[in-house]
Amino acid sequence: MKRRFSILLCLLPWSAVAEEFGDTWGTAERESAYYRLVDIPMPKGVYVEAGSFDSLPDGRLAVGTRRGEILLFSGLGEERPKPVITTFASGLDEVLGLAWRDGAFYATHATEVTRIADSDGDGRADRFDTVSDAWGFGHYHEYALGSKFDADGNLYVALGLSESYNSKALFRGWALKITPQGETVPICSGLRSPLGVGANEHGEMFYVESQGPWNGSCSLKHLKPGGFMGHPISFNWYPDAPNMGPAPVMPNSPSRMEIERKRVKELVPYAVVFPYKKMGRSISGFEVCRAGGKFGPFDGQIFVGDYTLSILMRATTEKINGVWQGACYPFREGLGTGLLSLHFMADGKLITGGTNRGWPVRGMKDNLLERLEWTGRVPFEIRDIRAQSDGFVVRFTRPADASVAANPESYKLQTYTHIYQQGYGSPEVDHTTPSVTAAELAPDGLSVRLRVKGLVQGHIHDFHLPSFKSRDGEMILHDRAYYTLNEIPKP
Repeated sequence: MKRRFSILLCLLPWSAVAEEFGDTWGTAERESAYYRLVDIPMPKGVYVEAGSFDSLPDGRLAVGTRRGEILLFSGLGEERPKPVITTFASGLDEVLGLAWRDGAFYATHATEVTRIADSDGDGRADRFDTVSDAWGFGHYHEYALGSKFDADGNLYVALGLSESYNSKALFRGWALKITPQGETVPICSGLRSPLGVGANEHGEMFYVESQGPWNGSCSLKHLKPGGFMGHPISFNWYPDAPNMGPAPVMPNSPSRMEIERKRVKELVPYAVVFPYKKMGRSISGFEVCRAGGKFGPFDGQIFVGDYTLSILMRATTEKINGVWQGACYPFREGLGTGLLSLHFMADGKLITGGTNRGWPVRGMKDNLLERLEWTGRVPFEIRDIRAQSDGFVVRFTRPADASVAANPESYKLQTYTHIYQQGYGSPEVDHTTPSVTAAELAPDGLSVRLRVKGLVQGHIHDFHLPSFKSRDGEMILHDRAYYTLNEIPKP
């Protein structure tokens, strides 16, 4: 049914599509002054549905595709790119993870992680070795997402459930670690429909989860070894993972995550919740910006795509009382296709790609890669938000106007959570309205310390700064941010 609807949606006029998806932030025109979008034209005969990216030591970009190929691109950094593309490998199945190491690709696709090399130097793969196939496969929806290598040389694989709701094949709904020695170790259960896996800005492994059963909204989650990510349908594979111990206690439904994580000791709360529609509908691949200032003021932050709404977002995380949490922020809308993956190239430009095939999507172009580049102008934005024992610290990309930023009434704050339940998704519930009692602006205008009465542990804290402007009078580009307060820091 979803596939039929996707085809019908592509035949509708844009006004009808916009009505289906609604507005996101309404800031695309202003965003373009700071971050420019450039389409990458495809030569005749090349069709790409990008599911993964990695950079090669010689500067070429490798693209793993849904169609089972690894394509090598050069010439992507030119002002008007005219890429030269070669096919390195084909015959794979939904390449949704790609990592380069020691002269070979490690491709994660539906049934395995494969080491792929060119042993005779002719530019085409001729050696395919199975690294791990320690999971089952029997349905098109059983996607496998793969990470880059961590600091210890491990790869991580996040496995989607069977048909979205069931776990019919081995370890569907689990995350696995593949060691440099080739051992496959189950590390987490309870995944539902991951669309990306990798390290956060601190080097810890995370994945992105989609709204659905046991997930009130999309989220970024910590892959805590031994952890339970929230969807209990995959408990049937605990006997095949003796290192994990017995299956956790079944969570209650309907309930709240804050309540159930006290009952179910293995349950890992959502680190960053992306409120539905406000911040995407199917968040996807992510990567930390390590551009050294070439992409503007957001080095060390996580950039996250969204498939359905064709938008890019930012996120930051911090560990409080042993638990990961953090915030998400709008960044750029108006991309041309449904985003599955993104990647920062060595020159600091961001490459994005994906598909418009399979599910409804706002960006209806096909066969598309897009390059996002910083124009050199710094937008006035919320740089990040950090939790304090009695409030938050909000940092800005440029000095804020003191008459606004130092006024507690300039900050509109509400909190809410979602129902943790077996049913699909959740409305926002349990709303509260905290008050900002003091706003202490730093002398340089780049940060403000907010004293807040009414913090709620386990709730999303929804920030709205509608009247904010910079010291030189420019209105804030995006006036919203969302902090998931799993833990309140100790004084």
